[in-house]
Amino acid sequence: MSQQIRVINSLGQEELFSERKVLRSLKRSGATGQIATKILEQIRSQLYQGINTSEIFKIVRQELAKEHPVAAVRFNLKQAIRNLGPDGFSFEKFIKRVFEKYGFSVKINQYIPGRCISYETDIVAEKEDIIYFGECKYRNQPGERIDLGVCMKLFAAASDVCPTYFKNKISNQQKVIPLVITNVKFTTQAIKYSKCQGIELLGWNYPKNNGLEKMIEDKKLYPITILPSFKKYMDQSFGEADLMLASDLLKFKDIKNISKIVGLSEKQMMSLVKEAEKLFSDTSIVKNR
Repeated sequence: MSQQIRVINSLGQEELFSERKVLRSLKRSGATGQIATKILEQIRSQLYQGINTSEIFKIVRQELAKEHPVAAVRFNLKQAIRNLGPDGFSFEKFIKRVFEKYGFSVKINQYIPGRCISYETDIVAEKEDIIYFGECKYRNQPGERIDLGVCMKLFAAASDVCPTYFKNKISNQQKVIPLVITNVKFTTQAIKYSKCQGIELLGWNYPKNNGLEKMIEDKKLYPITILPSFKKYMDQSFGEADLMLASDLLKFKDIKNISKIVGLSEKQMMSLVKEAEKLFSDTSIVKNR
């Protein structure tokens, strides 16, 4: 019966409810097959025609928190990235850390001269014979998409800077690839244009089954905003201390030290550290508390 239920997605469009998508998301978060099946049964009992996918997400998160709290935290990855925000943290800083963990040398917010004009570029990431040159597009509203205009603008910039700024790199057999990185999805037109013009796209589940969330999950590069005790007012101090990832909290052996750095009480800091330890349950680096 649930297969016949129509839901309203984040774009306000109707689509058929997909049990497969729910099970895949649950298992990716770390839930066992037994837990995933149990939660799916709960969802089936609460489905109705026209239910919003955001309501389904809420049910999943609530049920998962009861069954597997750590998986519930991981399940909230998409919202955690939305919560990075513009103050203190930035999407560019987060992406810089992610790409560095994959072995890239990364510079962000660079002005690059072209043949005609200079361009402000969000990211230049270099590794061996590949150089990514491109844009980081952060969005904080459900349903937003990166459209054709973003890709066209990047292609124009790449066409201007590659023959000049990257000339020597290209001569040395390095490949310069325009890249758009986002925490949301791309429109069909943006994808079609980018494939035609040689622009690479990295977004939510794009490329399919190999998107940004997979890069994060494969190396457990969770943003610190994924921790339940992390609050919006902490953005500035943690951003200034360059504590972008939940795993950053595990580097400190003394709670007093990290509390002083970010201006939080030891009690507040303890809650965050304990949550980080649970998230990386096979790690217990923080000592002497």
